[in-house]
Amino acid sequence: MTTGDVRPRSGDDNTRFRLTVVDQALRLFAEKGYEATTVDEIAEAAGISRRTFFRQFRSKEDVIFADHESQLAQAADFLAASRGDPWETVCEAVVQVFERFTQWREIAARRYQVVRRVPALREREIVTVFRYERLFTDYLRDRLPEVPDLARVQYTAAVTATHNYLLRRMVRGESDAGAADLRVELAAIPRGGGRHPGADELVVAVFPRDTPPRQVADLVARKLGSL
Repeated sequence: MTTGDVRPRSGDDNTRFRLTVVDQALRLFAEKGYEATTVDEIAEAAGISRRTFFRQFRSKEDVIFADHESQLAQAADFLAASRGDPWETVCEAVVQVFERFTQWREIAARRYQVVRRVPALREREIVTVFRYERLFTDYLRDRLPEVPDLARVQYTAAVTATHNYLLRRMVRGESDAGAADLRVELAAIPRGGGRHPGADELVVAVFPRDTPPRQVADLVARKLGSL
């Protein structure tokens, strides 16, 4: 037992507590290796007891993906509360996930480095990605029962893959793409298994000469998505 045992609370406090443990675990995994790091070492680094660790996490593997549990729960709550266009709601849920990972960029980057070295963790990551897809697909099934199921599955796979592509480029230091860039890419994904409504129409947009290109693209994508 450590001398300063941190007791997690509910809500935001518990999320911050868990992220602190995740951060320390990933730091140790990066320095010592995943297999060589013990639960006791993680608990000591995080300032908690072994007992507290196992109240929050089932294993070392669970620590690595703990923030995903929070992400999935927040995305599910957002979907359940939304009353807007279902396709747009899924996109916004994906953007919110991306923005939170951007806030925790160092944790995401450390996890990427650890996971890519351990085959078992890569398999767990694949399962985690599928859980996002299933969450979004189930939501579309509930809100859009008339849409062919294959179209829903294809859409959620595409939005999730787009998110993951931009996120991985970010954590590898290859891109500084933000939420606006993700929104532009998501808006280009066909909805309902076909082209966007009005795909054969000519659209003319006028902007001040000094408008930043990224802002132009974001505004156009938003307007086209609402047609």
